[in-house]
Amino acid sequence: MNIKTIAAALALALAIPSAATAQDAGKGNKKVKKVKWTGMAQKLDDGFFTSAEAARIGDNLLFYQHASGGWPKNMQLQDGLTDGRRKEVEEMKQGKRYATIDNKATTTEITYLARLYNATNVEKYKEAALRGLDYLFEAQYDNGGWPQFYPLSKGYYTHITYNDDAMVNVLKIMRDAAKGKAPFAFLPDSVKAKAKASLDKGVGCILKTQVVQDGRPTVWCAQHDENTLQPADARAYELASLSGQESDDIVLFLMSLSKPSQEVRDCVENAVAWFRKSMIKGMRIEKFTNADGKKDYRLSPCPGDGAECEPLWARFYTIDGNRPFFCDRDGVMKYDISEIGYERRNGYSWFNSDGLDVFKRYESWAKKYGKGK
Repeated sequence: MNIKTIAAALALALAIPSAATAQDAGKGNKKVKKVKWTGMAQKLDDGFFTSAEAARIGDNLLFYQHASGGWPKNMQLQDGLTDGRRKEVEEMKQGKRYATIDNKATTTEITYLARLYNATNVEKYKEAALRGLDYLFEAQYDNGGWPQFYPLSKGYYTHITYNDDAMVNVLKIMRDAAKGKAPFAFLPDSVKAKAKASLDKGVGCILKTQVVQDGRPTVWCAQHDENTLQPADARAYELASLSGQESDDIVLFLMSLSKPSQEVRDCVENAVAWFRKSMIKGMRIEKFTNADGKKDYRLSPCPGDGAECEPLWARFYTIDGNRPFFCDRDGVMKYDISEIGYERRNGYSWFNSDGLDVFKRYESWAKKYGKGK
């Protein structure tokens, strides 16, 4: 292995505490900071995949893969598997809401296994990656969207899910798989064709779900009803809205497409116009210690002329009126962040500056595909 590969393997090993380390942590010693699986997996260099550690993790992924072909979310799939953990996971596989595209699940594992197969030519990793792609093909609705969980589970989980970039992450896989772009050059032509068809349907779904406000297409809700395609509620504090959080990555994805249709171009132009219209200027996130001695934050005017503050976008905007709003677990809409409780105010991401990434990418995109091109 080269220096980078050894460093990656060492970093990964340090991220997986031994039983002794875990025991010491329980005795009050300083805990080892865990590395999140989905974050770690995407940072590994190609050389790592020739290591024994890479194969060990690959075998973990084979074990965690659901019969449907998908994987679970929020689990440290790189961790060593004890007998107790294996039994626990086998039981989880029999229950509801296991395989999902939420929180980068399934797309991360497919990519890892594809890279592992490229490095090792071990057939079982290729087969698992193909089963993962089949899972995505099967889970896609006829209208082009994807639910959060598949097999389907009752509740908002059946909605077309843009939340946390779930559907965009799948579409990126389909885009690259259709072209046979690394790490998917090994895919059979039949699978590439399926990926292209899936990509086209998914883009069509994005076009159909772009919310029209006052007669003009704008952006998207974090989730849309899978039957009506209308914006839909999710958790109590996630009401139907225009999303200043999820919509930026949808637009960035559309701008990544080669030879976009006129419909895609119009969709991008309208979404970018909404981001311009909806930015919050002259305000900043101010952190402070509240009366209870807890770390808190509020929205405050920028000092001076406000030039030093980046524009902000709210996570949610009303569909009628385009007004930023906030919600507690009671589902009551508020228009000031200070009006919701401490737990939700500080336990959720209500503002971001990611619209700046949209503007930056649009500058180069517009030179090729903008109005009049």
